[in-house]
Amino acid sequence: MFKSEPVTQKGGQLNKYESLLQENELIAALDLVKAKLEEAYALKDEAKMAAKVTEISDLCLETGNTHFKWFSRLLLNHFEGIIAHATYGISISKLEGINNKIKTLRKQGYGYPDDVYFFLKLFDATQRPPLSHLKSHTV
Repeated sequence: MFKSEPVTQKGGQLNKYESLLQENELIAALDLVKAKLEEAYALKDEAKMAAKVTEISDLCLETGNTHFKWFSRLLLNHFEGIIAHATYGISISKLEGINNKIKTLRKQGYGYPDDVYFFLKLFDATQRPPLSHLKSHTV
């Protein structure tokens, strides 16, 4: 009743498939490196994290791509700092945020009368607002 014609493969499909795999090989490697980095940063043991970072570095070198080689060198040059994340679990994100606030205030406040005023503005900008100033979510 619902019989269909047998499907026949046209010539050149296998070559096209293999060329697509070859073209997307670096993207697949990038996805693999990203997943392994996420796994490494979730670890709390320095030895396990060191092994994972070394594995990622080796994987990057195996690709032969110049960008992956650069990333491998970057990982190895900052190896101790990366491994320290397993022990201490801290990052420099707050420090970077405060540095950006300082730069912004310095640009906005061209011509502050003195350094004391600049530091007062900086302290004021980095303080959290009191709870009484927060808007309520109710309407």
